[in-house]
Amino acid sequence: MPSDIPADSVGLVTPETLHFDTPLALSCGRVLESYDLIIETYGKLNDDASNAVLICHALSGHQHAAGYLSMEDRKPGWWDSAIGPGKPIDTNRFFVVALNNLGGCHGSTGPKSINPETGKPYGPDFPIMTVKDWVNSQVRLSDRLGISQWAAVIGGSLGGMQAMQWAIDYPDRLRNCLVIAAAPKLSAQNIAFNEVARQAISKDPMFHSGHYYEHGVVPKTGLALARMVGHITYLSDDGMREKFGRELRAGKLSFDFNNPQFEVESYLQYQGERFSTSFDANTYLLMTKALDYFDPAADYGHDLVAALSHATCRFLVVSFTTDWRFSPERSRETVDALVAAQKEVSYAEIESAHGHDAFLIPNPRYMAIFAAYMNRVDAESRAVNNKESIDAR
Repeated sequence: MPSDIPADSVGLVTPETLHFDTPLALSCGRVLESYDLIIETYGKLNDDASNAVLICHALSGHQHAAGYLSMEDRKPGWWDSAIGPGKPIDTNRFFVVALNNLGGCHGSTGPKSINPETGKPYGPDFPIMTVKDWVNSQVRLSDRLGISQWAAVIGGSLGGMQAMQWAIDYPDRLRNCLVIAAAPKLSAQNIAFNEVARQAISKDPMFHSGHYYEHGVVPKTGLALARMVGHITYLSDDGMREKFGRELRAGKLSFDFNNPQFEVESYLQYQGERFSTSFDANTYLLMTKALDYFDPAADYGHDLVAALSHATCRFLVVSFTTDWRFSPERSRETVDALVAAQKEVSYAEIESAHGHDAFLIPNPRYMAIFAAYMNRVDAESRAVNNKESIDAR
């Protein structure tokens, strides 16, 4: 990282682990008797807690969304481009909470955690989670933090799905819902990509049916392959052509199968290798299943309009032109359902060559629209705060 922390950074941050003893009933029929959630917070909560914003993470995300954990960090948190002083999610105005979901591998209770019934890591015995389960645990977190209503719940990709579930299941507990690069449910193609990734992991000889912790090994090959497949779906054809083309690493073909010859091959292998040493295979299986299972309309006769009719908040929905994982057409499904349900919704389709990853990249138009909407959220929060102050007199 730079020798001086940038002025628009939240600076050095320290994660906090919160323990919950109240049992959490899960969609799969099982119960977590107790669990931990690890969070990071940025900014200051105002007196009436009207300026709180919840950040929901995507598949491989976690609580470290902004700032630096130490002066030795090479990179800031995964959404540092959007969170910080003067940024769209302005920490001079908002109190921002980011967490690692249950089933994660960055500090919250998950497959790597010790199962109190066995004294060993849960591994594959950790219950399969759903977006509903995550939202229910996040409500518990809200209560612990003294936040009865979020100014906004925000997420991209799988995070956007959580934001949508919040609006449906707990309509009185958020005033704004920002759904970015997401969809109301996965297509068959998306489920297929997730299954290929899971098969790559589960067929790795080091996987040991998910009990690899006890063998002191990691299914690195399978996890790397899963990440490579996933990473391809996060990029666009235009973006890959612009970044890599058909460039050869050594300037000529080597006529062998053993070494990467094209730059794109080398890039994918690097991404897979790096991910295989930083993420947990069982968590990857669990997160992709949560993606597959997400379908809030299923509880309402598969009628998305009926599902979203429960929401009372305002919405911002954002899509990106070259995102073929969750294409603009999928975002328009959500927008059309919100309009049919007579909800207040703003929609933006952003021109970008970066595919699904575009929601993490500070495209000027995207950031301007994001900031403009959050200015509105801030004004609304101030109005709530003023009303509370007047009522208290």
